[in-house]
Amino acid sequence: MSQDTVQELPPEIQQEVDRQVAALCGGVIDLHTEADLRSKLARSLQENRPLRIKLGADPTAPDIHLGHAVVLTKLRQFQELGHRVIFLIGDFTARIGDPSGKKEMRPMLDEAAIAENANTYTKQVFKILNPDQTEIRFNSEWMGKLNAAGVVSLAANMTVARMLERDDFEKRYTEGRPIGIHEFLYPLVQGYDSVALEADVEIGGSDQLFNLLVGRELQKSHGQEPQVVMTVPLLEGIDARFENGKIVGAKMSKSLGNYVGIEEAPEAQFGKLMSISDPLMWRYYRLLSGKSSTEIDAMQKGVEEETIHPMAAKKGLAHLLVQRFHSPEAADRAQQDFETRFSKREIPTDLPEFEIEATVDDGAGLIHILREAKLASSGKEARRSCQQGAVRIEGEKITDPNYVLTPGSQVVVQVGRRKMARITVIAKS
Repeated sequence: MSQDTVQELPPEIQQEVDRQVAALCGGVIDLHTEADLRSKLARSLQENRPLRIKLGADPTAPDIHLGHAVVLTKLRQFQELGHRVIFLIGDFTARIGDPSGKKEMRPMLDEAAIAENANTYTKQVFKILNPDQTEIRFNSEWMGKLNAAGVVSLAANMTVARMLERDDFEKRYTEGRPIGIHEFLYPLVQGYDSVALEADVEIGGSDQLFNLLVGRELQKSHGQEPQVVMTVPLLEGIDARFENGKIVGAKMSKSLGNYVGIEEAPEAQFGKLMSISDPLMWRYYRLLSGKSSTEIDAMQKGVEEETIHPMAAKKGLAHLLVQRFHSPEAADRAQQDFETRFSKREIPTDLPEFEIEATVDDGAGLIHILREAKLASSGKEARRSCQQGAVRIEGEKITDPNYVLTPGSQVVVQVGRRKMARITVIAKS
C-alpha cells in the first residue's frame, strides 16, 4: 500500500492511523519508515488483522532489568492498540554473542546456561506484556535446521565492506582488535529471524539499528514486505551522573552491577531507584513511567520552582515502578521500609544544615561539599572517604569522588557512622 493510498483512506481509518502513529512514535529514536508504518497500520485496520511486532532478546543473563523494560513498554503500547507481539528468545544467537557496542569478542555461552536463562525470560516478560497477545518463540526452531549450505546462502547476502560500516566493527578493525567470522553471522541470523517470523515491525535499542535494518534487507531478498524498524533509547544504569549538561554513564547492565532487575525484591528495587541522581530521575520518568510529557514537565517545573521536593518526586518514581512489577501493597511496604531505615531511625532531627553554592553550572562536587560541611578536613580526606565507601547520600553509598549534586538538591550526607549534615545546593550566582 503506497503513501498515496493511505491518503485516500476513509476518514475514520485515517484518524485511527494518525492516533496510533502518534502514540507509537513517542520516544522513538529511529523509524524506518513512517510511511511504511502508516501503510501497515492502514491495512491492519482494513483487514482487521493485528500487526506482528517482533522483539528479540538473547538469554545471556538470568535477569530482565529496567533497561529491557523500556523496549517492552513500547511493545505493550502496540498490544494496547490491538497488535500481537512475538517475543523471540535468541537461544541460537546467544551462542554467537551480539557484537553490538562491544570492543572485544564475547564469550560463547554453553547450552545449559542459555536454557536456564531462557526459562526465566519467559516468566519475567509477562510482568509487562499481555500473555494473551504474546507469542514466545525460539530462533533455534529454524536456525537449528539450517544446514551448511543454508548458512553459506545466508552469508552471501552481506559483504565484508557492509559489515565494516558498523561503528563497533570499524573501530575494532582500525585498532587491530580481533573480529571473529562468527560475529559477522550475528546480524544475518537476527535478520533471518524476521524472515522466518514474517515480522511487520521489529523494535530494539538504539544500538541495534544495524541488525534491524539487515532484517529489512533480508525480507526484501526473500520476497517479503520489509519490516518497519523502530529503536528506543538505551537506559543508563543507576550509577550514571550529570556532567557538563548531560547524563554520562554506561547503559544498564547486569555485568556492570548498575541495574534494577524487574524480579528483585521490592525493597531492593526501591532503594536502588532512590540512589539515582536527580537529572537521571527525569530520564527514568520519561522512559519508564508511562506518564505523558506534559505531566512530567509539570512535575519537573514544580521541583525547579521548589513547590515539589525532589525527594518526593523520586519516591513517586520508585513507588510507581515497584507497584508495576509487584503490587501497590508491596510498593507501600518498600517505601515505608526505606523511610524507616533512612529517614527515621538513622537520621537525627537536629542535624547541622549547610547551604552550599554550586561551583559549576551543573552543581557542586561531592569533595567540595564534604569540605564545606566540615565532614572532611581536606580534599584528600574527602576523596579517601569516598574511595573507602564511607560516604552515603540519603543512605546510599557513593564511591565516586566526582559525584555532583545538582542545584536544588536537599539531601542528608553522611561520612562514617557519626558525621552527618543536611545539605542544600543552591545555584551558582
